[in-house]
Amino acid sequence: MNGMNRAFLTLGAAALGGVGLWLIGHFDQTTTGGYWAALGIVAAAGLIFGLAQLRGDGGNPLAAFLVAFVPVLVVGGWVLLAMEPNGDWFRNHLRAWDGDIGIADVVHYVGMQVGVIAFAIGLTFGLTFEPAYLRLRRTVVVDQEAADAPLTAERHTVIVERPAVTQEVEQVK
Repeated sequence: MNGMNRAFLTLGAAALGGVGLWLIGHFDQTTTGGYWAALGIVAAAGLIFGLAQLRGDGGNPLAAFLVAFVPVLVVGGWVLLAMEPNGDWFRNHLRAWDGDIGIADVVHYVGMQVGVIAFAIGLTFGLTFEPAYLRLRRTVVVDQEAADAPLTAERHTVIVERPAVTQEVEQVK
């Protein structure tokens, strides 16, 4: 799996997690079954995020940032701002836009889990970094005999005679 696949899988995991949050907004969480079903879906979203990170040696942190994090930040930030408890300029405009484009119900049901959304934004940002590069260990083998040998410049001394260049400088008074 290359780095672009990882970026798209992270975005897909975030989208599936968002759909799960929308679903659990419809559950009756005052019952035991609804409570555990909601927690199971949140746990499954976490599992999907983890599975999206299984990859090969390579990665592309810039692609992961642009393809995965930026859309998650925009959508998650939209929901977090729209669900603010006290109205302000941002909230009022976003709520109006929600109604205009027909996603007010989605924002409402997903917004019931604002803590999970904030966590997902931070998690997605953390997943954009490439930890494989930090874990690389390289073994350096030094040939001591070659290291002790003189360099090419030290083996041959070349003397080049250059005429001295002098310039007369006039003083300005």
